[in-house]
Amino acid sequence: MKFLKNTLMLLGVLCVVSTLIFAVQNSTDENQIAKDATMVSEKATGYKISAIDIPDDLNFAGEAVPFEDPEIMERVDREFLVNTYWQSNALLLMKRANKYFPIIEPILAKNGIPDDFKYLAVAESGLENVKSPAGASGFWQIMKTTGREYGLEVNDNVDERYHIEKATEVACDYLKKSKEKFGTWTLAAASYNAGSYGIQKYLNAQDVNAYYDLLLGQETGRYVFRILAIKEILSHPTKYGFDIAKEDMYTQVPTFNVEVDVPVTNFADFAKQYEINYKILKRHNPWLREPHLNNNSRKKYIIEIPNKGYYKESK
Repeated sequence: MKFLKNTLMLLGVLCVVSTLIFAVQNSTDENQIAKDATMVSEKATGYKISAIDIPDDLNFAGEAVPFEDPEIMERVDREFLVNTYWQSNALLLMKRANKYFPIIEPILAKNGIPDDFKYLAVAESGLENVKSPAGASGFWQIMKTTGREYGLEVNDNVDERYHIEKATEVACDYLKKSKEKFGTWTLAAASYNAGSYGIQKYLNAQDVNAYYDLLLGQETGRYVFRILAIKEILSHPTKYGFDIAKEDMYTQVPTFNVEVDVPVTNFADFAKQYEINYKILKRHNPWLREPHLNNNSRKKYIIEIPNKGYYKESK
C-alpha cells in the first residue's frame, strides 16, 4: 500500500511539472509568433509590391498605344512589372542614360528621328558595347554586313559599330528607310529588331498594317512594349519608386581629339604620350579592336583622349 501511494504521488508531481513546462513553452511560442508578426508588419510598411499604374497617354514617337484591346494592355503591363521590379537593372540604365543620352539625342534630332528612339538603344544593349550570339555589336547592335552596307569600317583591326556617334548615324539611316517603307515609327522600331523583310513577311501573311495587330514571335512581340516601359520608367523614375540623386549618375569625362593618319605600332606607348594607359585609351575608343592600328591606306582617324586630371596619371 505504501509503495502504491508513493507511486501515485510521483505521477502527480510529474503531471504538474509537465503542465508547467507546456505552459511556459506555449507562452514562449506565442511571444515569438507575435514578434515575427510585428517584424513582417514593419517590413511590409517599408516596402510594398503593388500593381503598376500605367499612364493613359502612353505612346511611342507620338503614336498611341491601343489600350482598348485588353491583350495589348496585358502585354504593356507585363513589361512595366518586369522593368520596374528589376530595380538593379533599372538603376543601371538610369545611370548610363545620363552619360550617353547627351551623345545620342543630338544625332537623332539632326537626322529627324524621334527622340524616343534613344530608348531603343537601351532595349538593344543596355547602353553597353556588347556582342550578341548572332554577332550584332555595339550600342545599336548592328550586324557586320549591315554596318559595312551603311559605310562603317568593320574588320579585326577597326570596328566602327563600337563607335557610338557613327553607329547612331547608321541606326538613323536604317530607321528613316524603315519609316518610309512601313509608314509608322512603331513598325520601323519593330523592323529594327526583326528586319525589314521579316516584318513585311508578317504583315503580308496576316493581312494587317499595324504593329499592334501582328502576331509575332516572343522577342519582337515584346520589343516595342519593352521600349515603352523603359521610356516611361527612365522619364519618370520617382513615380515608379526610384530615388536616385544627380551625383549618383554616370557622366562623360571631357576629351579632346587627336588625328592619326599613319599606322600605330603600339597603342600602349601611344597612350603614355598623353599620360594615360592602354585601358583608358580603349575605354574612350572601343572601336579600336587591337593594340595597334594597321592603317596602310593612311586613312584619317579621330582618337579621343581624356582631359588631364580625370584619371590617375599612368606611370
